[in-house]
Amino acid sequence: MAVYTEVSDDDLNAFISAYDIGDVVGCKGIAEGVENSNYLLQTTKGPYILTLYEKRVNPVELPFFIDLMEHLARTGVRCPVPVMAKDGKALRTLSGRPAAIITFLNGMWPRRIEAWHCLELGKALAELHVAGKSFAQKRANNLSLDGWKTLFDKIDASAAQDVETGLPNLIAGELIDLTKLWPKDLPVGVIHADLFPDNVFFMGKACSGLIDFYFACTDFLAYDIAVCLNAWCFETDGALNVTKAAKLFAGYESVRPLSPAEKEALPTLARGSALRFLLTRLYDWVNTPAGALVKPKDPREYLRKLKFHRSVTGIAAYGLN
Repeated sequence: MAVYTEVSDDDLNAFISAYDIGDVVGCKGIAEGVENSNYLLQTTKGPYILTLYEKRVNPVELPFFIDLMEHLARTGVRCPVPVMAKDGKALRTLSGRPAAIITFLNGMWPRRIEAWHCLELGKALAELHVAGKSFAQKRANNLSLDGWKTLFDKIDASAAQDVETGLPNLIAGELIDLTKLWPKDLPVGVIHADLFPDNVFFMGKACSGLIDFYFACTDFLAYDIAVCLNAWCFETDGALNVTKAAKLFAGYESVRPLSPAEKEALPTLARGSALRFLLTRLYDWVNTPAGALVKPKDPREYLRKLKFHRSVTGIAAYGLN
């Protein structure tokens, strides 16, 4: 979450008048994340999240995300749901951007990840995948192999070289390798594709819900696990915590067992996930607009993870048999 587009009081009040959610009491920008402009909206009827969709989000795809959240909530997945305006529409326009209001989800995301968080995460992720089986709509993953190549072409090579010596050549080589290695016949369905710790809420020692579905798409289910492995199971010194990884897989398989092919593909999928976030962080590192209420994340974190996965010779490195 972040704030790129400022909203005036007059525009906000006019926007809220289209809804039956009371009057505005407060509206505060949320600085976490990097994608859309988000505000914690407080009204006389309670808290909500106001999201303005920025340029990286294709407006044509917004109904997919809105419908997916509604579907998941109906099928028991704990997640926010879009608020319909008085005319029955969830999507509107605010300050020149597509915008929506979604319900507020109680809970806190973990600032310090423990093994039990990973166990709960695995269960929640598998429940999402199972619920997604009955969602008829599909959306291609714009940030898979072809998307990585396109994004790499948009990154200035000298800027990448400034981040890390030899980085452009490393990325180019990795794109060639992953094109050859990428699996083709794994189970496919709806994935979250961005389930970082700040998108998973907890209350007590239980997961209270998942948020931020604006990268959700149709892809290999196991790729979603690889994203979580990278986001949740590495320590600040760059080492993989095998105990956390094993808990992630155990939680997941308690709901949806992985096939042998999915397990064997995990090192490649983890490499792909690491490259995906290396590229998007690198792009944001050199292109974040001045004055945006957001701090770009260091791409070198995912360079270290990518190098780890390149060294893996089997799934035992992840705590799997």
